[in-house]
Amino acid sequence: METATTEIRDRVQVLERDIAAKRKELQELLNESARGEVADYELIDGDGRRVHLSDLFGDKEDLLVIHNMGAACPFCTLWADGFNGIVPHIESRAAFVVVSPDAPEAQKQFAASRNWTFRMYSGAGSDFSQEMGYSFEKNGQVYQLPGVSAFHKRTDGTIIRTGRDSFGPGDVYSGIWYLFALLDNGVGNWEPQYSYR
Repeated sequence: METATTEIRDRVQVLERDIAAKRKELQELLNESARGEVADYELIDGDGRRVHLSDLFGDKEDLLVIHNMGAACPFCTLWADGFNGIVPHIESRAAFVVVSPDAPEAQKQFAASRNWTFRMYSGAGSDFSQEMGYSFEKNGQVYQLPGVSAFHKRTDGTIIRTGRDSFGPGDVYSGIWYLFALLDNGVGNWEPQYSYR
């Protein structure tokens, strides 16, 4: 029994190292593919005012933008619910905002219903999400995709996109998948809901 346990532990350690190395390699490639100067896109704040991407940095040099599909997506709601608790930690290092295609008033109402504390902006009418690769049009229908973009603002005001990643079930951006994986049947057929009452 001890030999089998030792063998499993050794295999686990090898796999953990391999996965960590592959994850690092993947992130480096994603960042390399995303890197480049971007326009100072216009978005809409919660009061309906037009703001620029450069305004979202505040006093930080770096900015994380969550590309959220909006209130119609329970998966995006799950991710946003999770970010709510870690925003103070994130904002100690970088500015953090969530951008969705929803209208500002709809965003405000939905955020209030979820007790979200982070800043939200509407990308309605902007090419921002599309040009970042999180929105596309097919057969006259606009589709949104979830993910994250990282930006750096240089001292001359130039904005550089420094990284990107996509969101999806089982990703590293919501720890719930890893917790469920410990259960007898893993994630099973579970999917997020707006409420479990």
